[in-house]
Amino acid sequence: MTSFAHTPHPMDAASMDRQLAAANHSEDITPGEIAAGVIIGRASEYFDFFVFGIACVLVFPYVYFPFLSPLEGMLAAFSVFALAFIARPVGTFIGMEIQRRWSMAAKLTIALFLLGSATVGIALLPSYDSIGVQAIWWLMGLRIAQGLAVGGSWEGLPSLLALHAPTEKRGWWAMIGQLGAPIGFIVAAGVFGFIYSQLSHEEFISWGWRYPFCVAFAINVVALFARLRLVADDAYTQQFQSMELTPSAPFEMVRSGEGRNVFLGALAALASFALFHLVTVFPLSWMMLYGEASVTQILGVQVLGALIACAAVVLSGWMADRFGRRNTLGAMAVLIGLFSFATPMLLRGGTAGQNVFILLGFTLLGLSYGQSSGTVTANFSRKYRFVGAAYSADVAWLLGAAFAPLVALYLSSHFGPMAVGGYLLSGAICTLLALGLNRALETKRK
Repeated sequence: MTSFAHTPHPMDAASMDRQLAAANHSEDITPGEIAAGVIIGRASEYFDFFVFGIACVLVFPYVYFPFLSPLEGMLAAFSVFALAFIARPVGTFIGMEIQRRWSMAAKLTIALFLLGSATVGIALLPSYDSIGVQAIWWLMGLRIAQGLAVGGSWEGLPSLLALHAPTEKRGWWAMIGQLGAPIGFIVAAGVFGFIYSQLSHEEFISWGWRYPFCVAFAINVVALFARLRLVADDAYTQQFQSMELTPSAPFEMVRSGEGRNVFLGALAALASFALFHLVTVFPLSWMMLYGEASVTQILGVQVLGALIACAAVVLSGWMADRFGRRNTLGAMAVLIGLFSFATPMLLRGGTAGQNVFILLGFTLLGLSYGQSSGTVTANFSRKYRFVGAAYSADVAWLLGAAFAPLVALYLSSHFGPMAVGGYLLSGAICTLLALGLNRALETKRK
């Protein structure tokens, strides 16, 4: 009998040792743990932003813009709201440089400390009646700090999770990180709704509104430790390096010819991002100004809508694996386009019509947003995927969501709800065009 046993060559032994070490490390971090870190991290970020967005309607017009009418105060607050999205790409750039010079753990610690400090700073900020226009400047500065922090906190976990996913389950794994959005909104709207229902309007405006911002700081601490547990682990570092998910220089990505994928990825997600704040932040402002429902009723319907969105996000994973992620995103863009034609009628339809707008909008948001991440960013090579995915998200938020509440409220208050439908329709058209262009580029490459 021929024996295949032999004395290993020293190089073979070293290779075997590396393989065994990699196998042991791969057992340390599972896709489930990465998924949990993604959900916790995203939910904490969305909670911070939704707390600010809700406060733009319920608090800031009366605390920092009391010299304006309620409508003008909300528009001014929504202008401040947009500053974080403008600052976010700058935060991503700074964060990438910190990671290149030091480490991912250092970057995350600095970013989340800045986010928590800015959020608590808003909670402690004196009113306009106390310090005058300085209060507005401080509010703007703290909002910019929030945007810098969120941009700098990109840890690449969704990319790592996507590369772990088997080909036939990529849609399912892609939707996991997107669950952070409805979860963050549920917590933010629930906290605000509870506090608002327990206090008089004077008590709420005087001091009650500050508690959700303090809660945000506590959630950020939990999220920091959950994410540091992953990124500080040797197994995470080895997996990240083995898959080439490292922060390359942004200008190097542009010179490589892959910079166009940033805008292509942003436009492909524009329909869901345009819808994002039109069903979360905008309805509260519209219904407070022109509706009949109470604040707690509006927030209650929105929490129900966010729960439906959670289920819709999960459903989007199954749909993407069954019909294709690009097809799913394209079909949802078509449905959002059709929804835009019904928007004016629903917003004018009293409390019942406005509730239908919220619930149906959240359903479409879950189905579309569940697959909005990574459908086109998969075009990046591994070398640039980490940077490319981060900037694609930044540009998508800037183009699709940053000014959505401001534009929607201004247009609808001056020209009627039909303008909101037009805004949604433009986002759906951009998504379909981007998906079509991406398909053409893929065909050309092949």
